[in-house]
Amino acid sequence: MSEIKERNLDFDTVIERRHTNSIKYDFAIERRVVKPGEDPYSLLPLWVADMDFKTSSFIQDELTRVAEYGIFGYSEPKEDYYEVVKNFYRRRHHYDIEDRKSIIKIPGVMFALGMAIKAFTNVGDGVLIQQPVYMHFVDVIEDNERKVVSNDLVYGEDGRYHIDFEDFEKKIVENNIKLFLLCSPHNPVCRVWTREELTRLGEICLKHNVIVVSDEIHSDFVFEGTHTVFASISEELANKSIIVTAPTKTFNLAGIQIAHAFIKNPSIRRAFRKQIFATGYSQVSIQGIVSTQAAYSKGEVWLDALLKYIKGNIEFTDKFIKENLKGVKLVPMEATYLAWIDFNGTGLSPDEIQDRVRNKARLWLNNGIFFGNNGEGFQRLNLACPRSILVEALDRLKVAFNT
Repeated sequence: MSEIKERNLDFDTVIERRHTNSIKYDFAIERRVVKPGEDPYSLLPLWVADMDFKTSSFIQDELTRVAEYGIFGYSEPKEDYYEVVKNFYRRRHHYDIEDRKSIIKIPGVMFALGMAIKAFTNVGDGVLIQQPVYMHFVDVIEDNERKVVSNDLVYGEDGRYHIDFEDFEKKIVENNIKLFLLCSPHNPVCRVWTREELTRLGEICLKHNVIVVSDEIHSDFVFEGTHTVFASISEELANKSIIVTAPTKTFNLAGIQIAHAFIKNPSIRRAFRKQIFATGYSQVSIQGIVSTQAAYSKGEVWLDALLKYIKGNIEFTDKFIKENLKGVKLVPMEATYLAWIDFNGTGLSPDEIQDRVRNKARLWLNNGIFFGNNGEGFQRLNLACPRSILVEALDRLKVAFNT
């Protein structure tokens, strides 16, 4: 009997995604990114963080099998599910999850952040983040009636972002911070925090009794350096942290709600689970269960090929910008497939930059201002697309900023 092989290794073919209820493609009118009367499909969308590639064929096959079975009753992961998750993190991240009970299934990463905010802070409390950062960190804090406190990242002369540790501790003390939302790797600035940087952050948090929620959903997309699972640094930090991650970003499954929180400390785990149960939303779908098992047990051939392709897109983008876009810089992409592009050297205002991107280049990107402090003049561009689409987008930028 011949071995079944991965079939979905073609990342060059452009797949039609319009008219599929895709947030990325089909909601330009609802999100007011086109003017009244404009064709909603006249913009090339490279904004939200999902990929224009088919997922692993092993995942497709499992979802097909479930669909053909035709019964979609209540479902629950069994022990083999948790073993698959544990084994994946041991292989890919050298992180051992000793106790299966520390793995909590959840519908999504942002859901987990909301649960942590409810569990470990009170209305009116400050919650610490590091801007510029994924915009929904701010939303989930403010929607829960807490106060955003930012330890702004420093944009260094080397073109990379760094942490101001003195300000980090100062913000904790001045605002009586109880909870810190860490983005690791960091979206949108593409940093892979070093073990030394994470250790220093952790020591400050331990000193001031701050719980760390580490959003590590981009941890499989590391192109420079090594990702360190925050809880792996020390036993003390493992007992003062929540690690949140998911197969959905890695395997392009954002439409299938499944994620995990790794919580070693039983008391933190109980408080977190209590908030989940209070929502009445504690189950995950059979599609999420089988997708995760297929992804983490059979999807790594696809994943490795994907990473190689995206690395090629990163290198192409960097070379193109250096050769064709004067005053524009690509922030070094240590991680993620989301390019953080600095247009400030063009001498244009943030509004003028946005106008050229949207109205001259006809690109739907993420305006840097939505990532908070110090995001002005930046644009975030999704590189997880066929090379031909990327070439089209970059050519449009070249015309928009050189004429």
